[in-house]
Amino acid sequence: MNYWLMKSEPDVFSIDDLERDGTTGWEGVRNYQARNFMRDQMAVGDLVLYYHSNAEPSGVAGVAKVAGPAIPDPTQFDKKSEYYDAASKKADPTWKMVTVGFVEKFSRVVSLAELKAEKSLAGMGVLQKGQRLSVMPVTKPHFTTVLKLARAKTKA
Repeated sequence: MNYWLMKSEPDVFSIDDLERDGTTGWEGVRNYQARNFMRDQMAVGDLVLYYHSNAEPSGVAGVAKVAGPAIPDPTQFDKKSEYYDAASKKADPTWKMVTVGFVEKFSRVVSLAELKAEKSLAGMGVLQKGQRLSVMPVTKPHFTTVLKLARAKTKA
């Protein structure tokens, strides 16, 4: 099993929205490295730290899981979508997405400040200066530490 962190602005799609809907397509990713993680490395059943970005506070709000394999992101073909990509062709789509499913909402957000203060998380991708990826791998020890900080029910 692999472990991941996926970022979403809560006013766009929050952990509460995921809990309400059960699953969602993780569409709109337009970074090649993040796309490659979804396309090449994510597998159904992988666990995800659900991170609220551009929030007060920003931080990990819960746990999700990869609920469906990478498929073409339909927004790349929708001319009305902000994620439309005229260069992407249906025969060879550029952009992929996975389906993400709800697992757990934490009783509180584990804030970015709290993550930075935890010495054992020093190498975690989301804490690296300039790290802007919306999808990134997380080591099992880092994933487990975040779960402990959140007093989560989910086990890695």
